[in-house]
Amino acid sequence: MLNIHQIKAVYIACESTDLRKTIDGLSMIVQEYFELDSFQPALFVFCNRNRIRLQILHWIIMVSGYI
Repeated sequence: MLNIHQIKAVYIACESTDLRKTIDGLSMIVQEYFELDSFQPALFVFCNRNRIRLQILHWIIMVSGYI
């Protein structure tokens, strides 16, 4: 579940994106074009050519283990 208090930034792609891309494809866009770490506590927003659909990339890192 998304915890809005953990989000540090929102990045919006200005150019249209092929929304058929998978999570790996969107993550590669973040790393190559934005030159950012896609695992940081941020939202990465992409839209299609007609600007009527959005796709948001956000990783939730869950740490589990024994103490």
